[in-house]
Amino acid sequence: MKGKFITFEGSEGSGKSTQSRLLYQYLKDKGYKVIYLREPGGTKISEKIRDILLDAKNTSMQPVCETLLYMAARSQLVDKVIRPALLGGKLVICDRFLDSTLAYQGYGLGIDIKTIKCIGDFATAGIKPDLTIFLDLPVRDGLKYRHGIKDRIEKRSLNYHTRVRNGYLELAARQPRRIKIVKIREDKRITQEDIRRITDNFLNRH
Repeated sequence: MKGKFITFEGSEGSGKSTQSRLLYQYLKDKGYKVIYLREPGGTKISEKIRDILLDAKNTSMQPVCETLLYMAARSQLVDKVIRPALLGGKLVICDRFLDSTLAYQGYGLGIDIKTIKCIGDFATAGIKPDLTIFLDLPVRDGLKYRHGIKDRIEKRSLNYHTRVRNGYLELAARQPRRIKIVKIREDKRITQEDIRRITDNFLNRH
């Protein structure tokens, strides 16, 4: 692949959407050919699957069904957007990717990690992030930022979200070269500076 694939991960309320969009604009202003995506979503079909996944009314959805729906949305996004962009030499920034499924459905819901990785390789045609920014903060702090109507995942217990965060930290410990932990600061501008420094160092090396 000519391009580079950068993903953002984090538990609820970590500011992924804000920070990933700020990095997108920063890189765009620097002259990079860059596209911004979110998961699940990014294509018409993937966005429809997103609606099903996050609908708080779908209380009877089983963990395996949930896992496969995320993979289906991801497969469509990879085929229609991510792979063509990377082949075209673009930078791709994505709010969530396969690590989310490992953390939320694997560590969080107990789906077998090896099974998720196997299905994930199939769904993504082997495409993996070159750099992953994991935005970390205590679970209770993150959930405090979630105001108003919560989606199906956000409504889950504190214990569940703690398992998700611990899962992310374990993934980061196992893959320190790819997954970089960024501690959330009170000032989001300082957090963004940390992200830009990591990203600039990565791009300068590649």
